Amino acid sequence: MSSQEAVTVIGLGAMGSTMASTFVAAGHPTTVWNRTPGKAAGLGATEAATAAEAVAASELVVISQVDYAAMFESLADADLNGRVLVNLSSDSPEKLREASRWVAERGGTLVTAGIMVPPPGIGKPGAYIFFAGPEEAVTAHKPALEALGRVDHMGTDPGLAMLYYQAMLNIFWTTLISYFYSASLVGSAERLQPYAATMLSDLTEDGPMGFLRISTAAIEAGEHPGAENNLHMQAVGAEHVVQAFAESGLDVTVPGAVAELFARADEAGYGADGLTALVEMVRKPR
Repeated sequence: MSSQEAVTVIGLGAMGSTMASTFVAAGHPTTVWNRTPGKAAGLGATEAATAAEAVAASELVVISQVDYAAMFESLADADLNGRVLVNLSSDSPEKLREASRWVAERGGTLVTAGIMVPPPGIGKPGAYIFFAGPEEAVTAHKPALEALGRVDHMGTDPGLAMLYYQAMLNIFWTTLISYFYSASLVGSAERLQPYAATMLSDLTEDGPMGFLRISTAAIEAGEHPGAENNLHMQAVGAEHVVQAFAESGLDVTVPGAVAELFARADEAGYGADGLTALVEMVRKPR
């Protein structure tokens, strides 16, 4: 008999199946269930015939489905009494809060989560997961959850895990999409790549070019100095970027959105301020 905690995994897509095999490799007796049967082959886990049977097999139930509606549907007939459900599915923060109440009404505890690596990175060095919900539930099952990655508990509000998860996805997506646009503009991703890599390094360094650190301090202080590089000048430059894409026969959706945001900030009176003044426009949507 294994001394490791038993775990149930609900959902065997790319994420769920990798989580299940990772738990198995770490020595956890693992039960799995998927809405479409037959996906447990080769995982080394026990496949339950029903979701209710899978939930009954373990106190800790890890869920990886397309959204929270899938959990409502899959576990509608399951006995959740005394179970800790750790749901890594994507949805809106408010949906996670609704789900927490739904689970509590059925005698269980919901811990919401967002894993910040793709399937190949699960359980590998550098993997980490945002968790939210009752701290005692996270602490009680932390040794098992650490098989997947570092456990970062963000607070008791169930929506916090998804807020941080989606904040990080927004950075990831928009950074790479900007790179796709820029590579298309110059016509060579290979030639642009080292320059892009240097810029990303400059953004995160601790020295005078560390724009992420500088911007963080400005945002926290609520001060947006623009003496060296004001927003009006950048708004003009953003329009020139749009023109370059248009002249090259390329899509202008993303650069156009950036230019439009700059223009609105300029018109709203932030032209003499620095780039971080854009947070004021984000906080006051039209």
